[in-house]
Amino acid sequence: MTTSVRIRDLVLGEGRPAVIVPLTAAEEPALLSAAGSLAGHDVDLVEWRIDRFRPELPVEQLGAAVAEALLVLRAALDDAGIAAAPLLLTLRTAAEGGDRELSDAGYRELLLSLIPVTAVELVDVEAFRDPAVVAELVAAAHEAGTVVVGSNHDFAATPPQAEIERRLRAMHARGLDVAKIAVMPQSPADVIALLAATVAVVPEGPVITMSMGRLGTVTRVAGEVFGSAATFGTVGEASAPGQIPADVLSRTMDLLAP
Repeated sequence: MTTSVRIRDLVLGEGRPAVIVPLTAAEEPALLSAAGSLAGHDVDLVEWRIDRFRPELPVEQLGAAVAEALLVLRAALDDAGIAAAPLLLTLRTAAEGGDRELSDAGYRELLLSLIPVTAVELVDVEAFRDPAVVAELVAAAHEAGTVVVGSNHDFAATPPQAEIERRLRAMHARGLDVAKIAVMPQSPADVIALLAATVAVVPEGPVITMSMGRLGTVTRVAGEVFGSAATFGTVGEASAPGQIPADVLSRTMDLLAP
């Protein structure tokens, strides 16, 4: 199994973790403004959280609105001087801490309509939804040449190390190109469990792992030591507890590089 994934000139799984900056604006003008504000910052990859976009729209209308905005967003990123930064499309559902309540069928339909859009280089797929839905989304993404980031979140606790390893391996087994897990620590031992699981699974495929909140900050800055392929930083609004400003994150990672 490959231990790295290439998207344009970005390689996930080699060297310093990529800095992913999320865009979370609810309306297009604010979204484009946030994209423009990335100019001059250390950004390797941009995530657009479409579950936070146009919250007044029913899900049946969201896909068309997102597809239209995607092309404008790509142009805004190019104008900001980060044309080389790939775009990760994320539809985070309420079950995984996001802002949209979606059935498996609704989730499938919306992502299938957006995967073929040429402005998208990566798509997030919640790894433990209906296995048939996950398989169909992975197949559609790979047919479109899109990299799939499998994801799983626990905002309440940290599973045991063996369970974290099991989930990461299950994502790779389902054909997800990159396995991502984010957990909430209740003690330093929880942080150690996340890091140990990362070290154990990295030789089997690229992973993105993080322990959220202030207690887990070390996992966001020391990914190169333990093997995490990417980390989330902020330019403006954060999308999860414990995210660090992107430029501070980059400088800190450089200090901790092995």
